[in-house]
Amino acid sequence: MKIAFVYDAVYPWVKGGAERRIHELGKRLSAKGHEVHIFGIKWWEGKDTIEYEGMILHGVCKAMELYVNGRRSISEALIFSVKLFFHLQREKMDLIDVSVFPYFPCFTTTVISVLKKTPSVFTWHEVWGDYWYEYLGKAGFFGKVIEKYVSKISDKNIAVSDWTKKRLETLWVPEEKITVIPNGIDLEMIKEIESEGGITYAGLDGKIYDVIFVGRLIKEKNVDILVKAVVLLKVDFPEIRCCIVGEGTEKAELMELVKELRVRGNFEFVGFQEYRVLIGKIKASKVLVLPSSREGFGMVVIEAFACGVPVVTVAERYNAAQELVDDGLDGFVVKLDADEVRCGIKKVIQEDIDYKEAVERAFCKAKKYDWNEIVTKILFAYRK
Repeated sequence: MKIAFVYDAVYPWVKGGAERRIHELGKRLSAKGHEVHIFGIKWWEGKDTIEYEGMILHGVCKAMELYVNGRRSISEALIFSVKLFFHLQREKMDLIDVSVFPYFPCFTTTVISVLKKTPSVFTWHEVWGDYWYEYLGKAGFFGKVIEKYVSKISDKNIAVSDWTKKRLETLWVPEEKITVIPNGIDLEMIKEIESEGGITYAGLDGKIYDVIFVGRLIKEKNVDILVKAVVLLKVDFPEIRCCIVGEGTEKAELMELVKELRVRGNFEFVGFQEYRVLIGKIKASKVLVLPSSREGFGMVVIEAFACGVPVVTVAERYNAAQELVDDGLDGFVVKLDADEVRCGIKKVIQEDIDYKEAVERAFCKAKKYDWNEIVTKILFAYRK
């Protein structure tokens, strides 16, 4: 098959769950003999169209800021969607898989799908619903209307989690029009990667970091709550170490907060990392904390589980990651509150749970998300 993925952010130039999903699926589909094209913003230097890891990348428009004042740029999404039309119409695809957010590319894809009689699939990483009002205030009404309208366009929808599927059903999308195909991990690669510092013991001894966070440093990730939780933990663990992996619009404010609270010595901000380095850092940590109020899946949770690291996340309405954690068994699901997050972390690092058993449970759960299994499922969905 000749398959097109449509998403403005392209891995590895932009790092996130959706970007990595497309990259990993595309790479494996290409290895199976399919011709894979990715249509996104041109984040790279040189020609507009390049070959990368067996896939063909199309730079639809020049690089632009994805976020303005901490929110996704509407002008960027509109420009990308308009220019996408001319790039897609040049190619004859067997199928187009478009990531729904930021919505506008769905309209372009639908027009091309009709004109060229090409099947299209909408992949839903998240469904926001009323969260639009939290994100944009009164203007969130328009985001909510557009999201609902987009949900009515396609008869073929892929949701990355059961959580997202349930959210999609609240928009009155019939269950039979939704297929759940989760994000995945490369279990074999993760097994091969050494922990930072060369630690091989699965327990707490010798770990370099007590706590690690991985993700974009944006408002909805609530990393400030984690910072405050670590401040509280200093009472019992004066030498506690927290590693913050990621970049984003909130980074400067977070670093200033750490300075104001006089805990710079307890934090390490390392920016986005090459994947093998990232996995090494997770393996060298006692617990991964994801205090995000909005996640469509939470791929880093599964990566942590594959590394044998328990997870603390939060019970927020739009956080699908909480569905991945069995509270008290392979981690904790707590309220979005600094003291609650502190308690969850403390229970892990002082072994109020059986750490060895938690590691085994986490790793067993991760096995269900191997990319090879996910590719088999996605091909079956495409062929249908």
